[in-house]
Amino acid sequence: MEKKILVAIDGSVFSSNSLDYLIRLFAHDNETIVHLLAVVSSAGSDQNWMFEVDPLRKQSPAMDAKTRVAEKYLKDAEKRLLRNGFTEKQVNVEATSSRANIATAIHHAAVHGSYDALLIGRRGMGKVGEMFFGSVSSQLLESCHEVPLWIIDGEVTSTRFLLAVHALPVSLMAADHLAFIIQANPESEIYLYHSSRFFGSDPRVSRKDFYAQWGEEWCAKYLDLENNLFGAHTRILIEGGVDKERIKQLDVQSGFNASHDLLRKAKKHHCGTIVLGRRGRETNKGFFGGVSERTTQKAQNQAVWLVG
Repeated sequence: MEKKILVAIDGSVFSSNSLDYLIRLFAHDNETIVHLLAVVSSAGSDQNWMFEVDPLRKQSPAMDAKTRVAEKYLKDAEKRLLRNGFTEKQVNVEATSSRANIATAIHHAAVHGSYDALLIGRRGMGKVGEMFFGSVSSQLLESCHEVPLWIIDGEVTSTRFLLAVHALPVSLMAADHLAFIIQANPESEIYLYHSSRFFGSDPRVSRKDFYAQWGEEWCAKYLDLENNLFGAHTRILIEGGVDKERIKQLDVQSGFNASHDLLRKAKKHHCGTIVLGRRGRETNKGFFGGVSERTTQKAQNQAVWLVG
């Protein structure tokens, strides 16, 4: 089944890391379609992204020059993918100008293009990284709930995934997204992990909360709330095309800090990507939103997928 991924490109080492991540996961997967997007913004608030432009001028000679630079970045990125297993039919490029800020323009493109995921590389830890994360990445983290958001930090070399398991519908949605994306990659392994202290069953969640997405009959058969939904997550992965041999369940543990616990467990088992389900925009300021944000901020040489 075709998968459409939108990738933000700015010509930096950070978008280069994103390309390496794509190549490692999807080279020679003919069903993956990659759309490379570079945004030239006339808004004045995105000075940590691609360009500094004059917000009072519209498509000035300077803006034209910036657009040509963006097109060069895109062409270089396209050639890199083509050299590493992608075909011309799988890769398309777009340089666009926008009066909105960079994050808004990228979000708009992701939603209206009906993409299956939005991938963005972020600058690493330290003062420069924190400044960047405070702009484009954090804006997308807050606003982009319609499309799964993949945030890549540094060089991600492993094709193993850590799926954070908890008893909420969005967690099963994260499992479904993961299965859809990597079912064709036989080298990918999935580690299911549940931290009992922070990812326990929410007393406000009932079986009926899962019916709309999964159906009453399926829930009656597979929804194992008493087992932290390990069985339900496994079933969704298998139904999504992932071989059972590629799925491993880690022991339930209790950590003092949820984000630290996830990152530590991922590193211990050499997982390059952490997959998290998160609640909707209206409830994301609560605890689970905090886990998503802190995990993304602290990830180093790891990717974090946020679904929901």
